Amino acid sequence: MASAASSSREIWAELGELRVRYLDWRGDGEPLLALHGLASSAHWYDIVAPMLQDRYHIYAPDQRGHGQTTSAPTGYDWQTLSDDLARLLDHIGLDQVSVMGHSWGGNVATNFAANYPDRVKRLIMIDGGFLDGRLFPGASWEAFSHRVRPRDVTGNRQEFLDRLRNQLGVIWNSEIERIVQTMVYEDQDGQIQDILQPENHAQVIRAMWDEPASMTMPRIQCPTLIVPAGPTSERAGTEFAETRRRMVDAAEKNLKDGRVYWIPETIHDIGYHKPQELAQVIRDFLAEKSPSS
Repeated sequence: MASAASSSREIWAELGELRVRYLDWRGDGEPLLALHGLASSAHWYDIVAPMLQDRYHIYAPDQRGHGQTTSAPTGYDWQTLSDDLARLLDHIGLDQVSVMGHSWGGNVATNFAANYPDRVKRLIMIDGGFLDGRLFPGASWEAFSHRVRPRDVTGNRQEFLDRLRNQLGVIWNSEIERIVQTMVYEDQDGQIQDILQPENHAQVIRAMWDEPASMTMPRIQCPTLIVPAGPTSERAGTEFAETRRRMVDAAEKNLKDGRVYWIPETIHDIGYHKPQELAQVIRDFLAEKSPSS
């Protein structure tokens, strides 16, 4: 069977200071913009996107500083990231799209919907967008910046892959192995490094702290779906799981037209673990008729 990624086309767009690489799953339906998470890449959607392709035309960019898009030294604030997406839609020739974002991509998606309300039809936050550092117990900038510090990608390629294989366990496969390698590079010493540079990561988390989800949610006008990962049995009831639930509840209350669908017993990377269920949730939400229709 051909790789799921083979159904997408790789396209480049020159957008001012950025040379943006995006994946295009050409479908016959409405446009759907797919945003990856922090230190990730557009390939995060390689498994899920083909399951939606029969109904939607999906565009997944490598965002600023990620994947093969320009590693700009600045511009990781919400407004600039939103402007990047608006320019990309202009380049493609799209006035309005539905948007889904995973993890930090959910934060970018919510800010894009808040900053460009006329351009977002529906919004989906995939285990992200609701993270609010000020809702953690003992909240402080120091504690938050430590919590969301860059992940450990030390070691050579085999050590990096072995560590992820151990973390993901039974769901690990050759497709996931290929995807995770699009998020890193091998330096001159043969060591694996995140493509997202540490100084750019620092700008991202500063924006997350200075303009948290609680400031963004009330500004969103469109129907919005939050799809959190329900904790696995070993994490259920932990302080972290309960804090996440409080964040989801707070986000739902702050949204004008929001609802929540928990996918139970899964991991943060829902698209790796339960792609069929995630795709069905997305389909169901996007197929809903709006009250005005």
